[in-house]
Amino acid sequence: MSEAPAREWRFYLDDMIGFAEKVLAYTDGFDQAAFVASSLAYDATLRNLELIGEAATHVPDAMRSAHPEIAWRMIIATRNRLIHGYLGIDDDTLWSIIQDDVPALLPLLKQMKASTRS
Repeated sequence: MSEAPAREWRFYLDDMIGFAEKVLAYTDGFDQAAFVASSLAYDATLRNLELIGEAATHVPDAMRSAHPEIAWRMIIATRNRLIHGYLGIDDDTLWSIIQDDVPALLPLLKQMKASTRS
């Protein structure tokens, strides 16, 4: 089986933006209780948060260092916690990420994209 060619890191940045937009769309109009009660919205949101972190691992260290305003380590650590801690996900923390962190992250990712266009 042959290996796929390396994917340009900028595509992962685009993916992060798209996943963050999905998180916001999937949770729009929910309060925390309704979100937790909606298994479809909960599962879809969780998956997209995981994917944000996975895509972040493909952004080169040099680019991460050039954009310290983005909490790269926290994004990747969150992905790891969500994937490996499925029995211990704290809904209060998750809701805080959805309400505070993702809306703050999205414009930073868009600014990074704009600044790295070639």
